[in-house]
Amino acid sequence: MPGQDPYTLAVDCGGGGIKASVLDAAGTLHAPALRVPTPYPLPPQRLVETIAAIAADLPPADRVTVGMPGMIRHGVVVATPHYVTRSGPRSSVDPALVVAWSGCDVRAALESRLGLPTIVLNDAEVHGAGVVSGTGLELVLTLGTGLGSALFDGGRLAPHLELSHAPVRRGVTYDEYIGQPERRRLGNALWARRVQRVVEGFRPVFHWDRVYLGGGNARHVTPNVLDRLGDEVVVVPNQAGIVGGVRAWTLTAG
Repeated sequence: MPGQDPYTLAVDCGGGGIKASVLDAAGTLHAPALRVPTPYPLPPQRLVETIAAIAADLPPADRVTVGMPGMIRHGVVVATPHYVTRSGPRSSVDPALVVAWSGCDVRAALESRLGLPTIVLNDAEVHGAGVVSGTGLELVLTLGTGLGSALFDGGRLAPHLELSHAPVRRGVTYDEYIGQPERRRLGNALWARRVQRVVEGFRPVFHWDRVYLGGGNARHVTPNVLDRLGDEVVVVPNQAGIVGGVRAWTLTAG
């Protein structure tokens, strides 16, 4: 809208659910967030149509921010972990979906379908855009279906690294080590101790100024573990995955 701050349709695409809302320039929601279960199998066009259906039930927007799991470069999917499976996270991979998603320009597909300027980022990057202070080196770790990550230096988004796929021990990735299935199996106390080991293991790698723990499972990190991690590690609301949709346009510019 000429002369007015734009309204942003912010969409947080996860392995288990897709939620969205429309926000003003201050990050205020103009409608309650809508959530639908992530449908499987999920070829690219079905994701586009799912987002379009949610958008149709929300107030009009001027631009779109989408966060989705995986390695996303300039709105193009390099690899995505959940959407290539037959029935969702931890199910078998469908080779046809791997081909369909590899190199898929999701940004262009959404712009064509919705008729609005769009940015598509890794979901942890959008989450981080909603919480970083813009000072120093800030690491965002999202705890949900698996492990998401984003790195910001002075408020600028650094190139994405898929830490979730790195081995934490022989044959086990970080996704598998602290993802939702392990939290359910271990219980919150033992799972939180695993989160502590992961964060402490990253400390000499990044030498951060601050770490933000977000995602749906961050609230299950126990107070004892947070105390041991120190004041520079903080838990942030999962709502940041939507609120970050506004600020992402500034933090990724130029």
